[in-house]
Amino acid sequence: MYKDANYKFDRNGFYIARGVFNKDKCFILEKEFDKIIAQIKESGEDINAKWNSKLTNKTDSASSSVYHTHNVQSYSNEMLKMVQNKRLLDITESLIGGNIVLHHTKLFLKPPKKGSSFPLHQDWSYFPTKNNSMIAAVVHLSESHRNMGRIRLVKGSHKMGRIPNSDGHSFAKTIHDTYKLKDSETIDIQKGDVLFFHCCTLHGSNSNRSNKPRKTILIQLYSGDDQVEDSFHTNLKLTLRGWNYHATRKNVDRIKG
Repeated sequence: MYKDANYKFDRNGFYIARGVFNKDKCFILEKEFDKIIAQIKESGEDINAKWNSKLTNKTDSASSSVYHTHNVQSYSNEMLKMVQNKRLLDITESLIGGNIVLHHTKLFLKPPKKGSSFPLHQDWSYFPTKNNSMIAAVVHLSESHRNMGRIRLVKGSHKMGRIPNSDGHSFAKTIHDTYKLKDSETIDIQKGDVLFFHCCTLHGSNSNRSNKPRKTILIQLYSGDDQVEDSFHTNLKLTLRGWNYHATRKNVDRIKG
């Protein structure tokens, strides 16, 4: 059904699906997004996930911020329905197969004028799987255009596989001597679009210098045929379609690793 998605994803390491969520659904999800932001602000917790790296010192100011929380489906049933969206899962199936497991979700709000940047990095080291089936599906609840800190990707970089020290918290010669964020691929994205990318695709983003907030929810998914390696990261192991062949009595009793 989505052969074009599979072809482009295999070739480029990413795929943009247009209009996965319609105007009415986006209105509902954006309201829930804003409600989550209000709630985490009231919590008194540190919700600023600013990168704070030498790699972003030149692009971020002292006041730069990005508001963040994990697992939006724990806040809102509408967010759980978003994760279970049929078209989103159909596209995911074309990319990683019919056994689809939710690892986690996370919300990012880049506020106007001061939304912080992210350096070029790979995701695999945060949540590695044996067969590198981990993908991100980034649901956009705002437009994402020039000066808004949109995601930038290095086309075909997933074919390099796992690059050591590629988590973006230190200089990696293989990455940062070879690729520049300003030269990487940019995609203008509309509200309701979903950007899928591979865990080994190099990606990052500039600061949000616009007058508009950039609102995204990242859904991290992997194949139920694959196995998550040891990791410090939250892993919900929630099977959204098919079967999780590596679930055990012991590992489903914890949400780490």
